[in-house]
Amino acid sequence: MIPPNAVYGDPKGIPLQQTMFRDTPAPFQCVYCGSSGLTTIRSKPSLAAAVGCMMPFMLGVCFLCPSMDCLWHKYHYCPSCGQKVADFEKSDPCLVMDPPSWREPSFAVPA
Repeated sequence: MIPPNAVYGDPKGIPLQQTMFRDTPAPFQCVYCGSSGLTTIRSKPSLAAAVGCMMPFMLGVCFLCPSMDCLWHKYHYCPSCGQKVADFEKSDPCLVMDPPSWREPSFAVPA
């Protein structure tokens, strides 16, 4: 459950207690260089994306893998120093059948 005081954008100096890294860029404070802001994200295919790709393959076409970035693993990096700060992996192949869970926003809880 997301708290009502959650921070979604750039924290701009707001002290953060905890960050929930999910599908979107997350507000954070880097433990490596100390800068704060929003993470940059790199994506890699997940099992859920492979299952989503195979479903239309039965029709002779596999067109969903690149366009279903919402089902890919997300790796969060600091834009200042480039260090990996978190990862959000989607390993449940049944996620393909649950569209509301395809894109979960990242957020932080202020201290």
